[in-house]
Amino acid sequence: MSQDSKAPSGRVSRTPIGTRNILTVKGKDPNYVYRHVNDIDDRIQMFQEAGYELVQDESVVVGDKRVNAASSLGSAKAVSVGQGTKAYLMRIKREWYEEDQAKKLSNVADIERATKEKALDGTYGDLKLSRD
Repeated sequence: MSQDSKAPSGRVSRTPIGTRNILTVKGKDPNYVYRHVNDIDDRIQMFQEAGYELVQDESVVVGDKRVNAASSLGSAKAVSVGQGTKAYLMRIKREWYEEDQAKKLSNVADIERATKEKALDGTYGDLKLSRD
C-alpha cells in the first residue's frame, strides 16, 4: 500500500529562491485597483490629484516575508526599489479606474480613426491596420 504524503499542518509555507517579489500585495480590497508609485518628480502628488490614495490599511501586506519588512503602524505602505527611491502603494476606486481606462481607449480609437481617414483620402500613402 502506498501512502500519500502531506505537508505538516501548521507549518509556514516555503518560498523557493528566485520567486520572492517585494512588490507582491496581499489583502487587497476588490473595490479598488492598486499600483506602486515611485516617489520621484512629484508623482505621488500627481496620483493623489487623479483620485489615488496612499494605502495605510493594516490588512494589506506588501512584499514577501523578509526580515526587513517591519513598518510603522498607520504609515503608508512603501518599499525600497533601489538607488534611494521608495515606491508607495496607492489605490483608486475601481469605478474611477475603469472610467480612466475607457477614456484612454476612446482617445486611441480617435487617433486610429483620424489616421485611417487621412490614409484613405489618397494624400497620405498606404495604411493597413489589423487587430490580432
